[in-house]
Formats: sequence, C-alpha cells, structure tokens
Amino acid sequence: MGKSKLKRAKGWDLVFVILNGIFMLAFVVITLYPVINTVAISFNDGIDAVRGGIHLWPREFTLKNYVTVLGKQNIKTAAIVTVARTVIGSALSLATNALLAYVVSRKRFLFKAQVSLFWVITMYVNGGLVPVLLLYKNLHLTNSFWVYVIPGMISAFNMLVMRTYMQGIPDSLEESAALDGAGHFTIFWKIISPLCLPVYATVTLFVAVYQWNSWFDAMLYNRMKDEYTTLQYELMKLLTSVMQQGGNANNMKSVASGSRVTPVTVRSAATVITMLPIICLYPFLQRYFVTGLTIGGVKE
Repeated sequence: MGKSKLKRAKGWDLVFVILNGIFMLAFVVITLYPVINTVAISFNDGIDAVRGGIHLWPREFTLKNYVTVLGKQNIKTAAIVTVARTVIGSALSLATNALLAYVVSRKRFLFKAQVSLFWVITMYVNGGLVPVLLLYKNLHLTNSFWVYVIPGMISAFNMLVMRTYMQGIPDSLEESAALDGAGHFTIFWKIISPLCLPVYATVTLFVAVYQWNSWFDAMLYNRMKDEYTTLQYELMKLLTSVMQQGGNANNMKSVASGSRVTPVTVRSAATVITMLPIICLYPFLQRYFVTGLTIGGVKE
C-alpha cells in the first residue's frame, strides 16, 4: 500500500513538472514574441511590411529603417547627451543618496526621524509643474545640461531603500572601527559601502533606467536648445511625425516611395534602438532587483 501511494505521488509530481514546463514555455513565448516581432519588422522593407504577415523574422531584409532613424538631425548629439546624463546622473545620485542614507541610518543621529519624515513628505507633495519650472528658471537650470542631473540627485525613495539596508548591518562593525580610531567617512567608505554593493547596484539601475528613458524634461526645459536634446526626445519627435504621416495615406505613400520605409518600420526601429541598451544591461543586474524589492519597505 505504501509503495502504491509512493508511485502515485511520483506520478502526480511528474504531471506537475510537465504542466509547469508547458506553462512556463508558453509564458516565455507570450513575453518574447512582441519583442522579436518588433525586431523583425524593424529589419523588414517598409512597403513589404504594409502587407503584414511578419512574425519572427523579416521577409525582405533591409537596414534602411535604422539608417532613417540614425540619420535624423541631432541624433548623434542627442545620444551623447543621453549617455552623459545617464552616467553622471547615476553616479551623483548614488553618491548623494548613499551619504544621506548613512547619516539617517545612524542611531546616534538625533534628528533621523524628523529628516526621514521630511523626505517621505516630498514623495507625496510637490509644488506642481509651473512652480517647478519657475524655480528652475530662477536657479538658471533651464537651457542647461544640469537640469537633467541636479534635480534628481536626491530621491526620497532611493534614500529610504539605502537607509533600510544600512540599518540591517550589525552595529558591532561600526563600533569596532570607531574603537580603532576610524571616523565617519572611513566607516562609510571602507565598511558600510562594501557591504551595500547590492543595494547600490539596485539604486544605480533604477536611476540609470530613468535617466535613459526620460524625455519630458528635455521637452520642458531645453526645447529651444538643440545641443542639450536627448535621444528619447528626438525619437519621440520622430515617432510623432511618422504616426502623423501614417494617418495620412498620401504622406505614407510619399514616404514609402521615396525611401522604402513606412511609419510602422521606422517606429519599430526607433523602439529597438531605445530598448537595446537597457536589455543589454538588465541581465547583469537582474538579481539585485530581488534585494531592491525586499528592502523597499519604509520602516523605522
């Protein structure tokens, strides 16, 4: 009787494994198909793409869609500005938030509760679009590169995530270093920071993705300055123009006949260019997202 139950249990386990494998395979296909389909359309001839029926690979391979996107005016300048704001913005945001989180996480800091409450309030209350614009203008941040970096140097959410992680580090490490004569900066740099690499990577990825994908600030603060335009803003303008052309049959025919590209294929190429850097970066830092989710709660 015992052997019969054991065989039955093993049989159900096998059924579960098979069904779970089928479900996960279907989930992967459903998740990846839109991405692969977009890549296939981006490499397909524009006129041929109008016929439809393109699924996992292009029917008539061409690079003209990418040439159209990358040949857009100001695209090189926009790419340089976007890379610069992503690298500089992520580095400065990590440094400032880490230092603030270290101060707030110290038990002997008298005003840690008040400072934490102050930053939490900023997560729910803001001055509004027009007051912020006027403030940046008075601070001479508009029509400059630093409007992309300085306002985002301090993030309440990122600071609280780091603070929560630092509070989990044993106090004995800091006390031992203090007995050896280490100051706060030495403790932060040589003891706390090496132990906070997972949360540092998580926050850096959060900030880098935001900086890379942001375009609204370029439109709002640097619209008249082509030298400070961003890649996402230029691609947004391109997508807007091709979508307007796609709504007009005459415009679409003229675009197609002139360069063998259509709004659909150009939009797909722009989408691939936008998401490619993040897709390349994300697999290397994916495991840190688990840490970011588990320590994201705000607590005292």
